[in-house]
Amino acid sequence: MPPINKQLAGLATMSPARLRAEWRRLHRGQTLTAGLTSSQLIRSIAWRLQEKMLGGLPAPRVRELDRLADQLHRDGELQIASDQSLKAGSQLVRHWHGSVHTVTVLDQGFEFEGQHYSSLTQIARHITGAAWSGPRFFGLKNRRNR
Repeated sequence: MPPINKQLAGLATMSPARLRAEWRRLHRGQTLTAGLTSSQLIRSIAWRLQEKMLGGLPAPRVRELDRLADQLHRDGELQIASDQSLKAGSQLVRHWHGSVHTVTVLDQGFEFEGQHYSSLTQIARHITGAAWSGPRFFGLKNRRNR
């Protein structure tokens, strides 16, 4: 089997029929949703390939996503807890100007590029060279609707 990077790159050259066949091969027993675009199929296949190689979501996260999907189907809206807490060992990943930046949450502060920081804002400033809200930069807070 070719390395994952070659498999992922090869998806872009596949015909829609070949993408559907590859999706079915990787998602045995699941029904392929009609009307998916080639782009959607590529993303789904890429996710599945990476999931098989690197492991999937932790069971508690899958249960939370299932709960949210049920809530959305039942109520037509979602209620997401706003009091996010970061657990030690969690990793925050941010793509910025073509680079991937990974921060590890510690019991006290954060680790980035082998250095300890007391706040995400310090890390965001280090990455961007500008004054950013660290939680907003890492997608933990959304801009309020005006």
